[in-house]
Amino acid sequence: MESQGPGADGVITVLVADDQELVRTGFAMVIDSQPDMHVAGLAGDGAEAVRLTADLHPDIVLMDVRMPGMDGIEATRRIASTPDASSDRMTRVIILTTFDLDDYVMSALLAGASGFLLKDTEPETLLSSIRTVRQGNAIIAPTATKRLIQRMISHDGGAALHVAPTTAPDTPATARQSVSSISRHASPLPASSPSAPAPQTAASGAAYTDPELDSLTAREREVLVGIARGLSNQEIADELVISLPTVKTHVAHILQKTNSHDRVQAAVFAYQNHLV
Repeated sequence: MESQGPGADGVITVLVADDQELVRTGFAMVIDSQPDMHVAGLAGDGAEAVRLTADLHPDIVLMDVRMPGMDGIEATRRIASTPDASSDRMTRVIILTTFDLDDYVMSALLAGASGFLLKDTEPETLLSSIRTVRQGNAIIAPTATKRLIQRMISHDGGAALHVAPTTAPDTPATARQSVSSISRHASPLPASSPSAPAPQTAASGAAYTDPELDSLTAREREVLVGIARGLSNQEIADELVISLPTVKTHVAHILQKTNSHDRVQAAVFAYQNHLV
């Protein structure tokens, strides 16, 4: 198929990598139906995805995990670790898989993926996620978000999340910058585990809280709790009976005050400080 080139006329270029032709074709049809998106290429395995990414410089790669030869995790690692000297548009990877497994989520984010979604995701959600990741934000399937956060903060009772420095203060952080340093030794702590200790509340004074927490207004704390619960901005607006623009303003203030680069980090901050 003919490529319009990276970002031509504001179009988001997408490479679809999956070993099943029917799946590749299906995703391609959904993406090409959008006026602001274009499928730059199709890959049947990880090695081909790496090669085509180097040739086509797509904005986004939709990457399957289980593929013959080089799998999607290794392909993601190679794409994320290879600077694109010919373009100032960084290629970001969204993992799409049938299997909602913690190890896949952690491995994908450690490899440098900017998103993790299930293949049964609604088309509207997939398209919205592509746009969101293109803007430099992280996307994780709601079913995996809480387990991921619990796993990140359970190691030694503290956060296993570290932020790599950005090249410029106005550069939006990608999942690669915000979660690629997650400790490989973090252990899962299921919320339903009977042996898991009950979290102490910040009000009890028995647990440490970050100084940044005091800078949040009461409303900002409510919005932050919504973020930690995996709610969208619209869902938060509906629940708190405030306007969507107001929620967006609160989210921007929360990210700034808590030194969070994206909603995933903000959610971790909420869990660390016992707001949820």
